[in-house]
Amino acid sequence: MVFYFHTEVNGRQYTLYMGKDKMENEDLLRWAWPEDVWFHVDKLSSAHVYLRLNKGEAVSAIPTELVNQCCQLVKANSIQGCKLAAVDVVYTPYPNLKKTGDMVAGQVGFHKSKKVIKVNIEKNNEVWKKLEKTREEREVDLQSEREARDREEREDEKKRQAIIRDEEKKRIEAEKKEKQMRSYQLMDTDPHLTTSNQFENEEDAERELLDDFM
Repeated sequence: MVFYFHTEVNGRQYTLYMGKDKMENEDLLRWAWPEDVWFHVDKLSSAHVYLRLNKGEAVSAIPTELVNQCCQLVKANSIQGCKLAAVDVVYTPYPNLKKTGDMVAGQVGFHKSKKVIKVNIEKNNEVWKKLEKTREEREVDLQSEREARDREEREDEKKRQAIIRDEEKKRIEAEKKEKQMRSYQLMDTDPHLTTSNQFENEEDAERELLDDFM
């Protein structure tokens, strides 16, 4: 079971989601999307909350309001953290999460610590209660969803590459035509250059002169 939450910030729709328990967190860890951002209460047990960014959005550009919503949700779903007036929350891009064989269920590390952002937040029940109103529980096939997403990305990349090749072909053809036009213009303006028609006219004139002498 995966819990989904929905919010709108600056006119853009966002989805937040988290697993029901630590075992489900393992599935999320395996099948989350590259554009997802992972949130967790620092040094305390808590839910693993994921924020799904829209394509092209950077972690560094996440609106402060949206960061706060994610932090309030993860704090509210921490047995210890929900009792505290303030906690530190860490978040990082999903691809920065590291899972090794010696880690227990629900435990993760990071590939690069410099990509981990830490914020201190104070309890704001109104924020997370507003998110709770959008909560929906769904049984989902996380693997199938991720594989479908990856197929779509590959198809989009193929289309993008095809467009690039087509534009490059058109550019080469345009340059070739422009080069030919410049060559023709040079022949029209240079008195020292003669065209094939000029050569033919001169040969005809020579034949006429020979005929007159014979």
